[in-house]
Amino acid sequence: MSNERLRSALLARNMTVQSLAEAIDVNPKTVERWITQGKVPYRRHQYATATVLKVDVTTLWDDGRAVETATDLTKAEIATVFPHRHTVPSGFWREMYDRAQENLDVLVYAGLFLSEDPGFHDLLKAKAAAGVRVRILLGDPESAAVRQRGMDEGHQIMDGKIRNALVLYRPLLKSHPGIGFRLHDSTLYNSIYRSDDEMLVNPHVYGIGAFMAPALHLRRLPGGGLFDTYANSIDHTWEHARSITERDITGA
Repeated sequence: MSNERLRSALLARNMTVQSLAEAIDVNPKTVERWITQGKVPYRRHQYATATVLKVDVTTLWDDGRAVETATDLTKAEIATVFPHRHTVPSGFWREMYDRAQENLDVLVYAGLFLSEDPGFHDLLKAKAAAGVRVRILLGDPESAAVRQRGMDEGHQIMDGKIRNALVLYRPLLKSHPGIGFRLHDSTLYNSIYRSDDEMLVNPHVYGIGAFMAPALHLRRLPGGGLFDTYANSIDHTWEHARSITERDITGA
């Protein structure tokens, strides 16, 4: 029986049998047999394939051993759990983002505490100048999702918090085009702060502000899947977000 899940994952990443084979250092005919004949590869090749295709290994193969191992790896990706976001050490944010060499992402509604930090602004400028891809995603202050999140937290000022953050980011918006800013209208179930292969995930809990909700410090492990699930969420939100206008900042 053919493995249509593997075939679909290849198409989703715009990859061919040849390119996957080269990426994981196997013969293309071997990859072809995995697809057309449903052959199950060695576990090391399963994990290598899943990493390249950015999916969980159990999405591609129903191998009981792989399920057990992937579960263990996923647990191992959780480095630390903070009971509340405000208990994350104050220097942790800059230290994590300072380690970024390729990707620096912020996916939030307002994330006001970062926009209020001049040191974070300097870090963004330095990282963008060094060639790091910097993406800051804030909520569209006029979107239904933003209004609902404000009500979920027990207030109706989320749009104002976002515009406050935009005012603080305005100098970067105008003078540092290498720093990417966009607005999204997505319903966020987590705020996500990513620096290369580590991130903080801050789940949103009904009835309390994000600063009171837990925060998970994750580190990517090949075959783990948890980190990539959240990283893919950032990519998806960025693709559907829009650029920022002066009206978004002033509300006029």
